[in-house]
Amino acid sequence: MSTLAVLLKESWGYVEDRSDDLANNFYARIFLEDPSLRELFPVAMTEQRTRWVQSLVSIIQMVDDPDSLEGYLSALGRAHRRFHVEPQHYGVVGVALMASLREYAGDRWTIEYDQAWRDAYDTIATRMLTAAERANHSPAFWHAEVVAHERRGRDIGVLTVKPLMQYPFKAGQYMHLETPHHPRMWRTYSIANAPRADGTLEFHVRAPSDGWVSGALVRRTAVGDLVRLGPPMGTMTLEFDSDREVVLVAGGTGLAPIKALLDQLTQYNGNRFVHLFVGSRDRDDLYDMPALNRFAARHGWLSVVPACSDDAGYVGERGPVNEVLERYGPWAEHDFFVCGAPGMVRATLGTLSRLGVPARRIRYDSLSGWA
Repeated sequence: MSTLAVLLKESWGYVEDRSDDLANNFYARIFLEDPSLRELFPVAMTEQRTRWVQSLVSIIQMVDDPDSLEGYLSALGRAHRRFHVEPQHYGVVGVALMASLREYAGDRWTIEYDQAWRDAYDTIATRMLTAAERANHSPAFWHAEVVAHERRGRDIGVLTVKPLMQYPFKAGQYMHLETPHHPRMWRTYSIANAPRADGTLEFHVRAPSDGWVSGALVRRTAVGDLVRLGPPMGTMTLEFDSDREVVLVAGGTGLAPIKALLDQLTQYNGNRFVHLFVGSRDRDDLYDMPALNRFAARHGWLSVVPACSDDAGYVGERGPVNEVLERYGPWAEHDFFVCGAPGMVRATLGTLSRLGVPARRIRYDSLSGWA
């Protein structure tokens, strides 16, 4: 582990248990320094603060993985264009971040920690600004019209939207979406299809009890409504030069990007067997099985294994999807794609590590904070 990574992790450990207060302090300093910045953020800041902390933690974890860090910060820089962030704003943010860290670390803060965070923030700001500048030729966001809306299960909606301008993306990617019901509250959703000739995009949205944006998309959005889409992000995409068999593992609405990859495989696959494992709590959560079964009926190279972890009456595979996956195989020579809730993703990655699957053959996304 590099010295920079050690210093960042050590100093973050001193403030982590008060990260909510730290985030409050950070945003208060920003708005005090430049009150005009308040207009760039949603009225309710609770989820914004949570996502800010999650981003900091992600960056700290990637410090010793330059490629992942570059990709993450570049995507953040491009995505922040939709908030109308200007280069001078990065200076305000940097000063506020350093002041808040010093305050909450207290006497444990050292000059070494101070320099480490200065160096880290210089890297963050530089890479985000560079990516934003390079993306100036493309829109900061796209308007899209809702052309279909279907309720499935207890709390899931499947939305189809048509961007008013061409929206370039790859199967497996995600983007931030804003609904007019909650202005300036952008939330992350995966696209559930590969690029189509008609340009439409499909989203699978679960409405948690405390998810404002997702709740509005599932319960209040109607055909004809307009939403805004941020630029595509994510690297959970297919390698077309690989001839290894593919294993797709989905939990809940984590099926969306997995289904997009499957959609793309149906367009070109000729010799790669594909094994799809779909995990859920109960049979009602297996909301897209008819479509998946149609996929399997049309393509002999696809097998679909649904599993329920908490449904005593379910006739089929029982248990967490990572445990069901382990009963099949062997898997050491396959390419893996995993998406679902954070606990499901962690458990699956742990299983794959134990089974000897090399990390370079695993791509994954977590639904953490997607509401």
